[in-house]
Amino acid sequence: MPSVELSSGIIEYDDTGGDGAVVVLVGGLLMDATLWQRVVSPLAPTFRCVVPVLPLGGHRHAMHADADQSLHGLAALLAELLERLDLTDVVLVSVDWGGPQITAVRHPERIAGIVLMSQEAFDNIPPGLPGRFATIAGRMPGGIFPVAQTLRVPFMRRMPMTFGWMAKRPIPKPVIASWLEGIRHNRGVRRDVAKYVRTSDYHGLIDAADELARFERPALVLWAAHDKVMPPDHGRRLAEIIPNARYEQIDDAYTLLPLDQPGLVAEHIARFAKQLVTAD
Repeated sequence: MPSVELSSGIIEYDDTGGDGAVVVLVGGLLMDATLWQRVVSPLAPTFRCVVPVLPLGGHRHAMHADADQSLHGLAALLAELLERLDLTDVVLVSVDWGGPQITAVRHPERIAGIVLMSQEAFDNIPPGLPGRFATIAGRMPGGIFPVAQTLRVPFMRRMPMTFGWMAKRPIPKPVIASWLEGIRHNRGVRRDVAKYVRTSDYHGLIDAADELARFERPALVLWAAHDKVMPPDHGRRLAEIIPNARYEQIDDAYTLLPLDQPGLVAEHIARFAKQLVTAD
C-alpha cells in the first residue's frame, strides 16, 4: 500500500487513481481497507477511490508516542490526509466510526458531500454492546492483546459483543485476518487503540450533530434498517438535522453495510456522487 507521513505518523491508504471524482471511504475500529474491497471494485471504473487506514487498530504502523489518538485528534488527522494528498471536492464516506462527522463540520473546505452510513452518533459512543466491550478491553492493562487473539476464533467473532451484531454474515477469514495483523503483532498499534479508548471526548458527536445543522454540503444518510448497534432512529435524526440531506435504508444488513450489501452501497454512493458532479 502507498503511505504518507503525517504529523501523527505513517498512514497507509489504497488509491485506485484516475481522473474521476474522488471518493474517500473510512471504516471503524480494528478495520482496514479490505472492508471496502467489494464496494471499491464497482466504483473504481468511474471514481477515484481512496481508502485510508486510520490508526484505529487496523493499521500496521504505530503512531508517534505523543500522537493525539482522541476522537477529535483522529478527525483532524483525516483532514490532514486530505490536504497532504491534495484531494479536493471529496465525497467523504464513513461507516461505524463517527469521527468523519467532526471532520466534515470542522474541516469542510475539501469536502463536496458526505455519506454517513450506520455509525456512532449523538450519545451512542462507544456504540452498543461491541463498543462497551472494546472500551473495557482498552482500559484494562494488556486488554487489547487478548481481544486480538480471541477474534481469531470464528465462534468468538460471531458473539454479540464482537462482530456478531456488526455484520449479519460471517466476516470472510482473509478480511478478519488482515484486520488483526497489526494489533496481533505490533505493541505500538495496541497502544494506539488503548489511547483512543482512554482519551477520546465522547461528547464530541453531540457537538458535531449541533454543527451539522449548519453544514451546507449535500449529504446521504444510509442506514441498515434493522441495525442492532447503531439505532436507525439516529440515522433519521441526522438526516433531519443536516439541511441538504436524504435518508435511505438498506435491508438484510447490520452496521457493516460494505460487507453485508456491497453492491447496494456502491450503487447509492455512485448515484450520490454523480448528482454532485452534475450539480457542479
